[in-house]
Amino acid sequence: MSRQTWKPGTVVYPVPAVLITCKDGDKENVFTVAWTGTICSDPAMTYISVRKERYSYDIIKRSKVFCINLTTKELAYATDYCGVKSGRNENKFEKLNLETEKASAIDVPMIKKSPVTIECKVEEIKELGSHDMFIAKVVAVNVDDKYIDETGKFDMEKCDLMAYSHGKYYSLGESLGKFGFSVKKK
Repeated sequence: MSRQTWKPGTVVYPVPAVLITCKDGDKENVFTVAWTGTICSDPAMTYISVRKERYSYDIIKRSKVFCINLTTKELAYATDYCGVKSGRNENKFEKLNLETEKASAIDVPMIKKSPVTIECKVEEIKELGSHDMFIAKVVAVNVDDKYIDETGKFDMEKCDLMAYSHGKYYSLGESLGKFGFSVKKK
């Protein structure tokens, strides 16, 4: 196999394309982030990386709270729109008819159609360059009842979650196995 060597770049794909909701006083916004993930399991911690010029950057910096709303095939149009349009110029919740509901632990709206919403409190802001990383503690996870199976377990395959890779959105496909399947006794 032959390989090409490229200059350094961001090529760890696919990544989740999520809708971030935030609020500071009477300012609420929703915007798209693809740079997010888990950084610690105990305590549960996550991050989002945001450009300083984004409208929501200052909202989150002041309020120190935000929600990560996982996206689905049904939310693909809204996810793209919220990534290219600014909340400075319009209310994207109204424009896209994105129904919200109150979060359980923080004063931030959640996207009602999101199968999972993760409520976050900022612990640290790390300046990195083009983006700053908001490192946050997970304070609550809200899961829509319709994605809970008969045993009380979250059934991710029912969600039709979405990912982003090299400028395109993808619906996540079939399960290839579960953790530990490669070493499970037959």
